Amino acid sequence: MTTLDEARAVALALPEVATQDHHGIDSFRVRGKIFASVPDDDHIRVMVDEDDTNAAVAEYPELCAPFYWGSRLACVVVTLAPASPELVRELLTEAWRRKAPKKLLAELDGRG
Repeated sequence: MTTLDEARAVALALPEVATQDHHGIDSFRVRGKIFASVPDDDHIRVMVDEDDTNAAVAEYPELCAPFYWGSRLACVVVTLAPASPELVRELLTEAWRRKAPKKLLAELDGRG
């Protein structure tokens, strides 16, 4: 079980994350690049890649759904209440890593 406050705390604990309005909803960004958004108090949209989105939907069909922006698969929508904190943390971290600049990732991974 994960609350919106817990999901926010996970996202904000990642390096260099800031919140910003995104078409009237909160979004989480790393150096200006959006990796998750909060459409309402019960869900979070997490911008993992297509493979991770499909895997989450296949493994957790009762709490994960694909979200399309036009014809493009944009992210996975997670229903927070039934989601484990571990799943939310894993998805948010993966989405953050996708959007973080390579130099930041290298610094954090001890290569920079």
